[in-house]
Amino acid sequence: MALYFTSINSGSNGNCYYIGNKEEAVLVDVGLSCKEVEKRMARLGLSLQKVKAIFISHEHSDHIRGLAVLSKKYNLPVYITTNTLKSSKLVLNTDNVFTFTHLETISIGQLKVCAFSKFHDAADPFSFTVEYKNTRVGIFTDIGSVCDRLISQFKNCHAAFLEANYDTDMLENGRYPYHLKRRITSGKGHLSNKQALELFLNHKPDYMSHLLLSHLSKDNNDPVLVEKLFKDVADKTFVTVASRYNESDIYFTAHQTDTINEYNFDPLLYKPTQLNLF
Repeated sequence: MALYFTSINSGSNGNCYYIGNKEEAVLVDVGLSCKEVEKRMARLGLSLQKVKAIFISHEHSDHIRGLAVLSKKYNLPVYITTNTLKSSKLVLNTDNVFTFTHLETISIGQLKVCAFSKFHDAADPFSFTVEYKNTRVGIFTDIGSVCDRLISQFKNCHAAFLEANYDTDMLENGRYPYHLKRRITSGKGHLSNKQALELFLNHKPDYMSHLLLSHLSKDNNDPVLVEKLFKDVADKTFVTVASRYNESDIYFTAHQTDTINEYNFDPLLYKPTQLNLF
């Protein structure tokens, strides 16, 4: 019943996330080159043959840079909305392109991918959850504000990639021009550490085993600062930062059959060195 997940990369220089069970997986976004995705997955011991589809959140280059080459090389179906594809200006094999709508659930083998629309400055932005036998992992990045859609999805996840893009003081006092600062904080830009933390504190389910803080700004955030911020209140949830420079470890989470009060999370059981499944 376990779902395995890793960040291939997370940041404005490229985003790519792997989620799957033992037999099949999906990628959410391909913002790195095909060669770099292959190299990083090989280091993790992950096979691209297990990847059965790619889901695209929006058309910004740090989410689609390697999509055309990777999807063509491995003949992978691409799930992308019509408006996102049009805005991306990518040339993809139309026979292997599929669209989706808000709250639609797409079955990829035994995986169920649910798409929901979000606030971001893109043509038709979406976030996703991936489910396998009642275990859910959410991929929640590039979100301008916390809305009911995000809350309803987050509170049902056993693990999540959650954007914590910037520290408010660092952004306000930093070198970015005013128009860029305004874009980031506009409600259609990115989530701040404070916004992400409020979502975590108010809506985290007791059974959430992992939180990977994602899409951190290189200039307006501090990985050490934000990781401590969340760890101080995380209780049983394992918290780490998804790097903008390297792939993360492989983690896994599983649906618990015990009641919430009896749930006992031991981080040592979730160390990737114990997996040996890939």
